[in-house]
Amino acid sequence: MGEANTKDTVETRSTAQIEADITHARTRLASTLDELAMRVHPATVVAQTKARAMAAVEQKAGRVYVAASGAVEQVKSQFTDEKGRPRAERVVPVALVGVGLLLLLASAKRRRKG
Repeated sequence: MGEANTKDTVETRSTAQIEADITHARTRLASTLDELAMRVHPATVVAQTKARAMAAVEQKAGRVYVAASGAVEQVKSQFTDEKGRPRAERVVPVALVGVGLLLLLASAKRRRKG
């Protein structure tokens, strides 16, 4: 029964209809081939790879920025009170350690020169 329907459909189509279908199929095929050629063209592949790499770098940079910002805020909170004023009991010892390290480095540099 299915073969009879197909046979009837093929027999009732005119030559012009068949040629139009072939032309339409060729046009679709040409369009598909053009699209495939564009997709695999080296310049397109390079541009897509570059875009993916840039997106990955930007995403990582964003994560690093958020992490660094959080770390800075955490350190800042250790040295300031709720109102943003410096906590002398924490700032002074750190400043003294910093000055001590600078003096130690300067002393070591003088010994190497002298």
